[in-house]
Amino acid sequence: MRGLQDLWARVFDVGMIALGALIASQLRFEDVGRLYWAFVAFSATLSLLVFPSFGVYESWRGRSKRALVRQVALAWALVQVGAMALMFSLHMVNLVSRLWFGYWTLITGAAMIAGRLWMHAVLARMRTAGMNLHQVAIVGCGAHCDDLIRKIEIATTSGFRAAAIYNVKSGGTPIAHPEIPVFEDHAAFASFVREHELDELWLALPLAEESAILEVVNEFRNDLINIRFLPDVRTLSLFEGSVTNLLGLPTINLIASPVPPSALIKKELFDRLFAAAALIALAPVMLVIAIAVKLTSQGPVFFKQRRKGVDGRVFEIYKFRSMRVHQQKAGVLEQAKRGDPRVTRVGAFLRRTSLDELPQFINVLRGEMSVVGPRPHAIEHDNLYQPIVQGYIHRYRIKPGITGWAQVNGFRGETERVEKMEQRVAHDLYYLRNWSFRLDMRIILATIFKGLRHTNAY
Repeated sequence: MRGLQDLWARVFDVGMIALGALIASQLRFEDVGRLYWAFVAFSATLSLLVFPSFGVYESWRGRSKRALVRQVALAWALVQVGAMALMFSLHMVNLVSRLWFGYWTLITGAAMIAGRLWMHAVLARMRTAGMNLHQVAIVGCGAHCDDLIRKIEIATTSGFRAAAIYNVKSGGTPIAHPEIPVFEDHAAFASFVREHELDELWLALPLAEESAILEVVNEFRNDLINIRFLPDVRTLSLFEGSVTNLLGLPTINLIASPVPPSALIKKELFDRLFAAAALIALAPVMLVIAIAVKLTSQGPVFFKQRRKGVDGRVFEIYKFRSMRVHQQKAGVLEQAKRGDPRVTRVGAFLRRTSLDELPQFINVLRGEMSVVGPRPHAIEHDNLYQPIVQGYIHRYRIKPGITGWAQVNGFRGETERVEKMEQRVAHDLYYLRNWSFRLDMRIILATIFKGLRHTNAY
């Protein structure tokens, strides 16, 4: 069945490549001659070679639509880059309409993605109605097993349904799912799985249950059933465990940055473009602020201070100076308090409205900061809180930001109590676990519309 689906998917892609070329020729009024069809045939052949390596023809069951769209778009873009390289190598660029090539690429890519999204929606409806389901037997114990079953029940479109549970901790905490048969006897469970010809066997067990894992795997080693291990690593893992490939071996990340390198590259590109645009757009405002700071108090326009960035690397952060120039004791940092006499009148306004942070777009442009991320603290505060606030060190896994999830949720300003810093760090770790461009945009909009003025900043 799976092989037939793969075949139809390949036929669909080749058909969309040819259809896209024909539609592009109608839009461009180009005659699709032999040369054009040669490039179409080349792209169709290359797609059959490239698409499998991108996972385009893997099962959609349990996969997100966003990942599916991204895989198809990247694979098709790579195929067309190969087609362009062929044109250049054969010195035929001028013989093929570039506009036709652009239309063809866009139309075919859109058709491939639209076709898959439509089929994804059809399958989702079928699975919600109880059709096209994979019946899953779960071997587990405790909260991890309960969480997994709840996720299956919530994700009705994923195509999985829990059909049996084997509680390896007999006599322990009962697994309360009355609609699913629960077994505490190994032989009875194995008999049920074989009798009902279940499709999947998931081991939702902690690493300490090695004997139970081996017992179940040996029991079903010669059965045609998919056995998958979903280890319970919550007591070990700071972030939700992800799996990567190192030296050809599957590796579970227990404590590692949850934001993949490819996402960090995209985030950095966005940061540089956003910072450049912001500095150009805000140049008149920053000029007025600089003049106001200079005219109302003696000292430099900018306040510079050493902070720790990604991987703990030290950099110099820029702000508009909001305090009168004063001497600080070495190794001691006194935070601004309400009614602090060191804060100038202009500085108080800048701090309340966060306008003193605008020069940090220079730090972003230099690659030292991000637009959104955990706010960098003074090094004295890092040294104070890192040993006593759990998870504090992991703020350095990503570039610090001008604004962040903690700031738009009210955790900014003075941290005179450890509890306040713990709340701030908890929000920073939430941001790391749940990072997405959508979350970044949400934080930026929240900063603009409600975060510019805050009562905790003084």
